[in-house]
Amino acid sequence: MPGLLRPEDLKMISSDAEMAEVDRDRQLANKKKQQDRALREAFMSRKVAPEAVERINNAVRIAAQNGHHHLEVITFPSSYCSDGGRRINIADAEWPTTLTGFAKDAYDFYDKELRPLGYKLRAEIISFPGGMPGDISLSIAW
Repeated sequence: MPGLLRPEDLKMISSDAEMAEVDRDRQLANKKKQQDRALREAFMSRKVAPEAVERINNAVRIAAQNGHHHLEVITFPSSYCSDGGRRINIADAEWPTTLTGFAKDAYDFYDKELRPLGYKLRAEIISFPGGMPGDISLSIAW
């Protein structure tokens, strides 16, 4: 018949469980960092697709049919801006100069193709985790 567990045994069991939890947390944090890095790399290398005109026409047509006058076209973390989204947050006229990666490519497409047609582009911080700029939204309006 096995004996009762001693307090030292229980301390060891608790310690082992805590170590296993710390290891799981560390593995999850590493996996999240890898995923975040992969998303950032994909965002930085992505370009406006050749079929963008067709996709934009379809999206704005549907939005207009539903009574909308603007359409969110892209969201991304403020950390992808060269200033962490500060200029967008304070509505600085020079905010486009802080865009990088796909956001910059999308802005350049807007500037060349959509602005001349009368579209407007709005940038805004749409989340503030911990009181700091989180995600940014770029929307076109007509």
